[in-house]
Amino acid sequence: MNYDYENNLISQGYTDICGIDEAGRGSYAGPLVAGSVILDPDENELVEFLADSKLLTAKRREQVLPMIMCKAKAWSVGLVTNEEIDLHGLGFANKIAMKRAWKHLRVTPNYILSDYMPNLSFATPFELIKSGDRKIATIAAASIVAKVFRDRMMVAFHNKYPEYEFAVHKGYGTQMHRDKLDEFGPCDLHRKSFAPIKAKLF
Repeated sequence: MNYDYENNLISQGYTDICGIDEAGRGSYAGPLVAGSVILDPDENELVEFLADSKLLTAKRREQVLPMIMCKAKAWSVGLVTNEEIDLHGLGFANKIAMKRAWKHLRVTPNYILSDYMPNLSFATPFELIKSGDRKIATIAAASIVAKVFRDRMMVAFHNKYPEYEFAVHKGYGTQMHRDKLDEFGPCDLHRKSFAPIKAKLF
């Protein structure tokens, strides 16, 4: 991965370029978390450690996150709860998470690069890029921030709901998770508007 895309924008006068991505969209339980990152173009060595969070091991993501937090100009997270997802629908909730993420940045971006989502828009100049987390360094960094923070939350939720093994599957629809749903039914953390969970309500 390189910083070429961002360097082209910098040459056009955009100084603070924000990448945005989310984690947990397909999960059966827990929040949806978006990450936003403004990389520092003077910290070029960071770019070589970046990749789509899904292509990195959990251990590697945990190693890269402190580098992002230390070397980026700014970073932030935004989330929506499972209750908000049930209330607003997944697509709209996803947009809420992304907008919460960039609005909490301590540096105001003047250009936004986001992983593609239909009908997503920002007041700031922006681009939506399909598979952006695999192509664009700032989006990859945001994907790592979102993934690590969400995974940490799901591990913490494991302490409250140990019977569901959230620390293992992070709320996704694995066979283990489905077996736990068969045994215990949904808990307060589950997205009850999702068909597989709705079918378990009793």
